[in-house]
Amino acid sequence: MTTLEILKRAKAATPALALLDTETKNRALLAMADALEASCADILAANALDVAAASEQMNAVMIDRLRLDEGRIRGMANGIREVVALPDPIGGVIDRVTRPNGLVIEKKRVPMGVVAIIYESRPNVTSDAAALALKSGNVCVLRGGKEAYRSSTAIVAAMRGGLEKLGLSADFVNILEDVSRAGANELMTAVDYVDLLIPRGGAGLIRACVENAKVLCIQTGTGICHIYVDADADQEKALAILENAKTSRPSVCNAAEVCLVSRAIAAEFLPKLQKRLVEDRAARGETAVELRLCPDAAKIISGVAADDLDFDTEFLNYILAVKLVDHVEEAVSHIAAHSTHHSEAIVTQNEQAAAYFTAAVDSSAVYVNASTRFTDGGEFGLGCEIGISTQKLHARGPMGLAELTTYKYVIQGNGQIR
Repeated sequence: MTTLEILKRAKAATPALALLDTETKNRALLAMADALEASCADILAANALDVAAASEQMNAVMIDRLRLDEGRIRGMANGIREVVALPDPIGGVIDRVTRPNGLVIEKKRVPMGVVAIIYESRPNVTSDAAALALKSGNVCVLRGGKEAYRSSTAIVAAMRGGLEKLGLSADFVNILEDVSRAGANELMTAVDYVDLLIPRGGAGLIRACVENAKVLCIQTGTGICHIYVDADADQEKALAILENAKTSRPSVCNAAEVCLVSRAIAAEFLPKLQKRLVEDRAARGETAVELRLCPDAAKIISGVAADDLDFDTEFLNYILAVKLVDHVEEAVSHIAAHSTHHSEAIVTQNEQAAAYFTAAVDSSAVYVNASTRFTDGGEFGLGCEIGISTQKLHARGPMGLAELTTYKYVIQGNGQIR
């Protein structure tokens, strides 16, 4: 089907989904989860073709994002089941007021309608997005990257089959067949059919959506995340936090890309950082982190000389830019100049420095003595997320069910006239 045909079918399906009660939506989600597991062999076969085709163009870290196995498919199914346990936001009363004339005015949560998601080479986004959209009463239109097209299509086919087994419309969950740039532009400009567009991917994708979309678009994702190690930091905590934030999964948007270190402790801390992230990891047979050092840091430890672009790059790899700063105020100024407003952290035992950092840093998630890797819908108790918003209108930070709703006013009267 053409993109326009799919969008028309999606729009036509919105009233039926919006009217489903919570019990029916939950049964639909369980059917989708069961269908994913039942279709495991088909999904893995499709994924193997995607991985083989991408292996010459993508690095090992990005291939890991693309690759599925039985455990990951089971995790996707369980992610859908976790959404079943979450409260249904639809119909919730945000505010209620009784006016002097007797009118009762309620502000109630309602679905957005058709939610379109453009994403890249992470097949698990397919099931996460579909589950959150359905539970929040929204029809989803998915446009995955060409690298994961076979995988995503197989996942959608399984979920649509689960819906049909319950006698529900398969058009509640849709995937575009056109993965070209022109196809993406058609989605971005589908004013009559798309109520909300969410891009999930690298800086180029998000920039293209923000610049070209004529539909409502939420800016998400790109994560140049900073960790500032203060003069009053517990250095062992700092090392553990940095290793987790950089190496636990370097290909995701909440991984740390920049480490700012107080000059007051640099001579003591940087050799420890080099040992922890480079030497110890290499000795264990793990991938060592490449440290890209500002000139002052390079006087203390060895690494690669950083250029200006290194402090404005989302590496998505085992690379960490390191810069020395005089104090927390300089750290905040650097973050303000280079951050993508995703996640930043300070490691300190100084309450005043922590308070200043959390008040002054303008990002969607700001941490004190914890890894940036926690910026995630599941970790925040929202279930699987549909994206992490780095803008300020409507939604900010991990986006769960409530962030996929809008509201309308429902007014109860008894013959009042104005």
